[in-house]
Amino acid sequence: MNTKLFLLAMALFVFASPTFAQTNGGTNWVAITSGFSMAIASGLCGLAQARAVAAAAEGMARNPGASAAIRFALLLGLVLIESLALYTLVIIVAKVK
Repeated sequence: MNTKLFLLAMALFVFASPTFAQTNGGTNWVAITSGFSMAIASGLCGLAQARAVAAAAEGMARNPGASAAIRFALLLGLVLIESLALYTLVIIVAKVK
C-alpha cells in the first residue's frame, strides 16, 4: 500500500513540475520562503541553545569542580549553534535582492 502511494506521489510531482516552472512575474517566492527559513532556523537555534544551557547548568550543579570545562564547552557549543542562524541570514541576504 505504501509503495503504491509513494509511486503515485512521485508521478504527481513529475507531471506537475512544468506547471511550477512557468513564471507569472507577480509573486517573489524567494523572499517569502527565505522568511520562513529564517523563522525556522531562529526557532531551532533558540530551542538548541535553551537545551544546551539547561544541560550545562545541570552538569555544573552535579559537578562544581568541572564547571570551567563545562563552561568552555557550553560557549563553544552556543557559538556553533548561533552560526546556523547567521549562515541562514547570509544566504538570505545573498539571494533576496
